[in-house]
Amino acid sequence: MFKFAPYVLKSLWRHRSRTMLTVSGSAVALFVFCFVGSVQRGLSRLTEDQEALRTLIVFQENRFCPTSSKLPEDYVRTAAKLPGVKDVVPIKVFTNNCRASLDVVVFNGMPPEQLRSSRNLKLLSGSWGEFDSRTDAAVVGAAVAQRRQLKVGQRFTIGEVTVSIVGIFRSSVPAEDNYIYTHLDFLQRARGQSSVGTVTQLEVHLHDSADPDQVAAAIDAQFRNGPIATSTRSKGVFQRDTLSDLAELIGFAHWLGYACVGLVLALVATTTVMAVQDRIKEHAVLQTLGLRPGRIFRLVLAESVLQSTAGGLLGIGAGLGLLAWGGFAVGAEGVTISFNPSLDLAVSGALVSAIVGVLAGILPGWQAARTEIVTALRYG
Repeated sequence: MFKFAPYVLKSLWRHRSRTMLTVSGSAVALFVFCFVGSVQRGLSRLTEDQEALRTLIVFQENRFCPTSSKLPEDYVRTAAKLPGVKDVVPIKVFTNNCRASLDVVVFNGMPPEQLRSSRNLKLLSGSWGEFDSRTDAAVVGAAVAQRRQLKVGQRFTIGEVTVSIVGIFRSSVPAEDNYIYTHLDFLQRARGQSSVGTVTQLEVHLHDSADPDQVAAAIDAQFRNGPIATSTRSKGVFQRDTLSDLAELIGFAHWLGYACVGLVLALVATTTVMAVQDRIKEHAVLQTLGLRPGRIFRLVLAESVLQSTAGGLLGIGAGLGLLAWGGFAVGAEGVTISFNPSLDLAVSGALVSAIVGVLAGILPGWQAARTEIVTALRYG
């Protein structure tokens, strides 16, 4: 079959404008397919991670936006004494926007020693020593730094919070690359004395043998009659509930991905049909020279697959490149979904392109293979 590759390429180049338009249309469709896929994978990583399912988030009952949840900081000591609890991390959250946004900035205030023990962060620049020694110090996720063009040594202000950037990090959890971590006591005082002694949420880490549901029920029962009642859920469930509206939109976007695949199928099939119609006599001559109908079918199929795959690879490359460069994320209520390129996304996109090319070429190839030589030679 490879000896016919020059013939296939020459056939496509013969109508180069049509071929380029088909390849371009396929590229645009697969570009959108990559973006939709990256959002879906970001949501899945955020809500289905095993570590997130074994970590509990304690939030004020009937509260949603982080600014409305205020738990007494001394709840930490009480929760830490419960069976199955390994560690309790108090977290103060401040965000510039509780609504859905493509440029949400989220500050997480945590005790420095617990930040490093509870998060798998790798500093790309800066030092932990400077973070520990300065109360207004902050380490910034790589995605935020790229999106906002932040560097070590700069001061950064959002609302009433101004921090000194002493490090830029990359996390093993892609969504955390969109966070800014600072000291708990600094963030408590940054917006006035009224929040001193309070935190937004508690992050409860469990022993391997602990039952998350039982511990969550015990925590809520412990604080039910306290000054502020709590609602405790696993981190994955908490994030899924927080992003419920966005999750519905992302679920709808799933159909957009299917629509893009259908668009490529229709586009490539139409182009291949037109190419077959233009070369009816040519295919008859090829059969006269000894090519069997099966070989004609495979030649048409090769043209279809080549156009679809070329456009798909172009769109996938552009999509993954933009995702890697842009550091895009969408967030709501202090929780973010990261748009990250991945190898499995590239592979799935390439497979979709190839499969669509095969499907689009079957009918035109079948028509070309069934061409009657005498009738075709009289055509046109």
